Amino acid sequence: MKENGTIESIRKYPSPNPNVELLEVVYWSEGFRVKGLLAKPKANGNHEGILYLRGGLQSVGMVRPARIAQFASQGFFVFAPYYRGNRGGEGRDEFGGSERLDALLGIEVLKQLTEVNSIHLFGFSRGGLMALWTAILYNEVSSVVTWAGVADLTALYYERVDLRRTLKRIIGGSPNKYPELYEERSPIFEVDGISAPVLIIHGTEDQNVSIEQSVSLERALKEAGKEHETWYMSSLAHHFPPHMNRETVRAICKWMKEKSKK
Repeated sequence: MKENGTIESIRKYPSPNPNVELLEVVYWSEGFRVKGLLAKPKANGNHEGILYLRGGLQSVGMVRPARIAQFASQGFFVFAPYYRGNRGGEGRDEFGGSERLDALLGIEVLKQLTEVNSIHLFGFSRGGLMALWTAILYNEVSSVVTWAGVADLTALYYERVDLRRTLKRIIGGSPNKYPELYEERSPIFEVDGISAPVLIIHGTEDQNVSIEQSVSLERALKEAGKEHETWYMSSLAHHFPPHMNRETVRAICKWMKEKSKK
C-alpha cells in the first residue's frame, strides 16, 4: 500500500479558460486511489492555494471545471478532490466519514504540485462540512469559507426528507437509531479545534440546506470564541444567480487574500 498523499498519476484535462491549466490527479488515501482536479493560473505570480471541497454525493454536485477555473482566475492554485468512490476513484464515499482524509490529503497534493505559501479552505453545501473538518484536523490554513454549508448531519436528516433513505443507507440507519454516528460526522460539535477565521455564506431562502445550519454554526463559533464573519444573502436560494455568483466569488477571494496578510 502506497503512502497517503502519494501522487499516482497526472493528466491534462480540458480547460474552459485559456488562462487556467487543468490537471486531473490520482493520489493515494488509505490504500485507495482517489481523484481530484487541479487548476493552475498560467500567469506568473505568488499564488495562494484553495482546497475546494465539493458538495453533493456521487454525480450530484461533482466538481465542475468551470467552477474551479473561476477561482483560479482570481490568482489561486485550486485543488478539488472528488472524494473516494467517485469518477472512477476507489473506495466508498461516506458523506463525512473516512473520506475526510481525502480532503486533508488534498492539501498535500497542493503542496507537492505548487509552491503555495498559504492555503484556504472552501466548501459548498456538503463541502462545508468537509471544509470545517479539514480546518479542525489541520490548523495551518489561512481561512475557511463555508457557503450554504452543512454543519450538523442530524439536522440535515430532518430537514431533507428526500435524503433520508440515502443517509440511512450510507450511515447505517437514522439519527434515532444511531445518534452517535451522525454526531461524529458533524463538525459543529468540534469547532473548538478550528484556529483559522471562518466566513459563513448562506441564502435566506435556501431549500437544500437550511440557513439554520449556518445560524447554529455561527452560534457555536461565537461560544467557542472563534473569529468568524457571516454574509447572509436576503432572498437568495442554494444556488445564486450567475451575476451574484460571480460577485460573491470575487468577494470571497478578496476576503481570503486579506486573511493571508494577517
